[in-house]
Amino acid sequence: MILDRPGAPTGRTLLDLFPDGSDLDEHGHLQVGGCRLADLAERFGTPALVVDEEALRGRARAYRRALDEHWPNSQAVFASKSFPCTEVVRTLVEEGLGVDVAGGGELVTALAAGADPAHIVMHGNAKTDEELAMAVAAGVGTVVVDNLRDLERLEALVTRGRQAVLLRVVPEVDADTHAAMLTGHRGSKFGLTGPQAVEAAARIRRGSRLRLDGLHVHVGSQLMDLTPFRRAVEAVADLPGLGRHGVYDLGGGLGVRYTHTDRPPTIEEYVRTLADAARELLPADARIIVEPGRSLVAPTAVTLYRVVTVKPGERPLVAVDGGMADNLEPMLYGQRFEATVVDRVGGGEACDLVGRHCESGDTLIRDVPLRSPRAGDVVAVPVTGAYCHSLANNYNGARRPAVVFCRDGRAREAVRRETYADLLRRDTGAVHPRALPFL
Repeated sequence: MILDRPGAPTGRTLLDLFPDGSDLDEHGHLQVGGCRLADLAERFGTPALVVDEEALRGRARAYRRALDEHWPNSQAVFASKSFPCTEVVRTLVEEGLGVDVAGGGELVTALAAGADPAHIVMHGNAKTDEELAMAVAAGVGTVVVDNLRDLERLEALVTRGRQAVLLRVVPEVDADTHAAMLTGHRGSKFGLTGPQAVEAAARIRRGSRLRLDGLHVHVGSQLMDLTPFRRAVEAVADLPGLGRHGVYDLGGGLGVRYTHTDRPPTIEEYVRTLADAARELLPADARIIVEPGRSLVAPTAVTLYRVVTVKPGERPLVAVDGGMADNLEPMLYGQRFEATVVDRVGGGEACDLVGRHCESGDTLIRDVPLRSPRAGDVVAVPVTGAYCHSLANNYNGARRPAVVFCRDGRAREAVRRETYADLLRRDTGAVHPRALPFL
C-alpha cells in the first residue's frame, strides 16, 4: 500500500523538516551539519540525538535580529526546560541569550554552561526552599513569583541588596493547543490571579528585600495562532491595582513545524506581533523579555534509530531500538512526527514506526511513509530538539541517548550515551558478580 496521506512529504520536500542546510550527498544519503547520518549512527550508536550547531545558532540570531528591529529594549532568554543540555545552553549563551530555568538542576546546568547569573530567570510553581536558596546564592537576576509563599521565603533568604522579582499573573487566555500545554487559562496551576497579584505587589512594596520589576505572562506552548499572544499583552497592560511597570516578560510558546502540513508563524512574525501590541498597550520605555524554547531548539535536531525488525501486514510494523524512553511527545501530547530511511529519503509504503518498549502505546509515528524498510536501516526523525532530551527516561532499562553536535562536516559528542554501569550507579546495594561482564 503506497501512502497517499494528504500533504505527506515525498522525496526532497522532506528535507524542509530537517535543520537548515541539510541535504543529500551524491549517493542520495541524508546529511545534517555536513555529516552523513548513517556514519553518525555507526560512530555514536543509536538512538542518538543529532544537533546541527549552525542551525541552532541561526535560530538564536533570528530572535536577536527580530527583537533588535522591533523592540530594541528587549532580551531573549532560552527556556532551558526544552533542551537542558550544557552544550546547548552554552551555545545559546554565546549567541547573547539569557537562560530561563525551572528548577535547581536547570540552574546548575546554566551555570555550568557559563550563563551570567544576572541574565537568568528562575521559574516554578512549587520552588523548593533549596532552589530558592540556590537562586539567591548564585545571584540569579530575576525570580518569577508564582505564589505568595515565594515572597515569604525569598524575604527570609535575601540578606544583602534587593532581589528583583516579576509577578506571574494568570491572563485567563485560552489557546488552540494540547490541554497539557495550556498555561494561561482560568484555573491554571501557574501564576497569581488579579487579586493575588495586587496583594503580592503591596507586600513587596512594604518590604525592603525584594524589588518588583514587573509582570510575567505565559499562555501555552506549540501555538500556531498569534492571537493569544496579543491577548496576553492586553491582559497585563493595565491590571487593576497593579499599574504600569518597567519590565514585561511575555513568555514563549511559538509553535514549530513538525509535519509537512504545519504552518507556524515565523520568528519575525511572532516578535512583530508582540512588539505591535506592546507599542499600543505598554509603556514605551518598558523592557520586554521573551522566553523561546521549542521554537529555538526543536527544528535544529534529529533523532537516529536503527530498525530491529519489520513485521509485514496491511500496515507494516517497523520496530526501532528506541521509542518512548527517548521521545515521549507522541504519547504525552499526541504530537505527530515524520521520518525517513536515511539512504532512501522520502516516499514509500505506509508503516507504523514503533518502539522497543513493553507498552502498546509505544508508537512513535503512525502511517508514516518509509521506502522499503528493513532490519539494520537507519531511520531519522526530524524536529526532535525540544523535550526529547528533557523527558528521556530509563524505561525497560533503556540507556539514554548520546547528544551529538555537528558543524561543517565535523561531529563531536556533547553528551555521552549512558552505560549499564550508569543505571546502577545510584544503587547502594552490592552488585552481584553475574552483572560484572556487562558493566
